[in-house]
Amino acid sequence: MARELWKGNEAIAEAAIKAGCRFFFGYPITPQNEIPEYMSLRLPQEGGCFLQAESEVAAINMVYGAAGAGARVMTSSSSPGISLKQEGISYIAGAELPCVVVNIVRGGPGLGGIQPAQSDYFQATKGGGHGDYHLVVLAPDSIQEAVNLVQEAFDIADAYRNPVMILGDGMIGQMMEPVEFVGVPKRQLPEKTWATTGLRGRENHNIINSLFIDPAVCETHNQRLFKKYAEIEKNEIKVEEYNLEGAEIVFAAYGTVSRIVKNAIKALEKEGIKAGLIRPITLWPFPKANFLKAADMPSVKAFMSVEMSMGQMVEDVELSVKGKKPVYFYGRTGGMIPTPKAIVEEAKKILGGAK
Repeated sequence: MARELWKGNEAIAEAAIKAGCRFFFGYPITPQNEIPEYMSLRLPQEGGCFLQAESEVAAINMVYGAAGAGARVMTSSSSPGISLKQEGISYIAGAELPCVVVNIVRGGPGLGGIQPAQSDYFQATKGGGHGDYHLVVLAPDSIQEAVNLVQEAFDIADAYRNPVMILGDGMIGQMMEPVEFVGVPKRQLPEKTWATTGLRGRENHNIINSLFIDPAVCETHNQRLFKKYAEIEKNEIKVEEYNLEGAEIVFAAYGTVSRIVKNAIKALEKEGIKAGLIRPITLWPFPKANFLKAADMPSVKAFMSVEMSMGQMVEDVELSVKGKKPVYFYGRTGGMIPTPKAIVEEAKKILGGAK
């Protein structure tokens, strides 16, 4: 298939349809509005259902219902809208239902602004709702990678009966890039025998629930969930390592910021400074081992996390390197975007003071 020029939000929506998503429930919010707009046009053409709910709270509970019936279902929103969906996301995780949630992040806190940001990292990776649970969180750095990851997200969700979040910033949603809709390898997935689809020859109806009144039963449920999360950590980590050999400073960055960092690395090399990048593609599970291995490299003097936030992923970098090397942070927030020049200057300051 030839490459075509697509806007990020519309490419994400088309990728979901190609992955077999036939149900979408959402509510408009900038800068992700092209996703529901596109779905409203395309899903009826594919025999699917688009419904604009009366609120984000209603939308995520519709996702719960469709996922419970075994359908491939997606919702999308941007930061404040995702906050409103957190209770439902926790219910979905507790009920072990597969779905895909797209967050095209904007500046905050509060209503903030409509420009790109990465300040929802904590919310996405630490469990933005109540209780002990995890989402699988995928962070694309390009529209092509977003298309690929969206398609894989549905398989990951079905394989583990767990919600998956695509975490992109406003740039991913709004920019245009050439895309090729190549099918990602399909997984062998179990039949959804748990779905609420009627008796189907069974003696009893399937019941989907996240309510466990007996504390011992609730604890057992949580322990079982965390065995599943351990399997996800073992099998699903995705990471890119770039230019690490001989690096004096190792950048940590994800999403579109990682592309800016790659330009900074090239600029540093022109000045005789060797720099590398570790780009987490799965923000959860986080690629801890990659950072720890880099911390043991003799050439590495320091790490620097570059983010469009006041510093969130930097905490996971610090935990991962276990104090073996210093970890620094550089960020812009509120919709401001770091520049290669500023990153270069910050790295030179760090190396000047690094031991």
